[in-house]
Amino acid sequence: MSTRIYFDNASTTPILKEVSHYMAEVNETYYGNPSSIHFYGRQSKIIVEDARTLIANGLGASTGEIFFTSGATEANNMALYCSVRDLGIKKILSSPTEHHCNLHMFDYLQKHKLASVEMLDVDQFGHIDYEALDEKLSNENEGVMLSLMHGNNELGTIHNMDRLGEVCKKYNVLFHSDAAQTIGKIPIDLSNSNVGFIAGSAHKFYGPKGVGFIYINGDNLIKPLIHGGDQERGMRSGTENLYGIAGMSKAFELALSEMNDRTSKIEEISNLFINRLTKECHDIRINGSQVEQLKNIVSISFPHTDKAEMLMMNLDILGICASSGSACASGVENDSHVLEAIKHDPKRKTVRFSFSHLNSLDEVNTVVDKIKTVTPLK
Repeated sequence: MSTRIYFDNASTTPILKEVSHYMAEVNETYYGNPSSIHFYGRQSKIIVEDARTLIANGLGASTGEIFFTSGATEANNMALYCSVRDLGIKKILSSPTEHHCNLHMFDYLQKHKLASVEMLDVDQFGHIDYEALDEKLSNENEGVMLSLMHGNNELGTIHNMDRLGEVCKKYNVLFHSDAAQTIGKIPIDLSNSNVGFIAGSAHKFYGPKGVGFIYINGDNLIKPLIHGGDQERGMRSGTENLYGIAGMSKAFELALSEMNDRTSKIEEISNLFINRLTKECHDIRINGSQVEQLKNIVSISFPHTDKAEMLMMNLDILGICASSGSACASGVENDSHVLEAIKHDPKRKTVRFSFSHLNSLDEVNTVVDKIKTVTPLK
């Protein structure tokens, strides 16, 4: 079998060798429960708190504002549900391009009449209208939260966290942002942003799956979602995932120190991919913004042809790992909720390619050459 090429890094990233080696070391050496007061427990506790300090410092937060979770899904659910329950939030403003972990929580809150949810319009690139948001917030009463993801997982479109934080501060609105796609990829400085909550997952920045964190601004006094042994200073009970937390901290440390080099390499890969496809293939369109955009995500819309209907299967047969821009229900493929929101032509086939600094220009050339065998040429 030929070597497969992995261009699905927005779904999950491969764990780095440095990370897995460090996790193995922790696994073999530190087996005490971090809540135990004896020597082995204190050793494990140091691992957890060192990880908390590293992540807090890297985001411009205080250590008391970082809490470890099972990932961004739990963190986002926690931020939304607990804000409604504990902080008097009665209305949430969001967008139809959010991740399902947020959309499904919105559905839950509305179904149980805990809060109302209003969706902001997005343009063809997935951006909201900042001026329209400002005007809308000026007419809102108290008890409002804005929930917008930092970087969209399908399009790569970035919302300006600092700008959103400022408008929320202006009108005393709570701001929550799902930052799973941006943490470790672009700089985030929470010391200069009026953000109430952000969520992150280690497996999006070359760490282990099943571990993440939530940032809770110290002004937001929410109560725990999970009850038990009062770990995480009572905010999130359950014995800490010591090895996962250790792996996440190592992955985050590497992401910060290598961010510029990784970004440069990914931009080179992305530019080559886009340039070759648009020049050599017929009627290729790019979804999402080309300005405020995560360079590692490229959403490509292919023209409707007989071959396009089987595009994802053909790519997989050709050894290319990417993601479909469609959702399948009862055997019928439809555009995803994100593509529907930007009014994408449902007759066209969209594939999301997402890159890593571990990819190469040779892989890009190979993938484009293979794509040309299953899509019309210029």
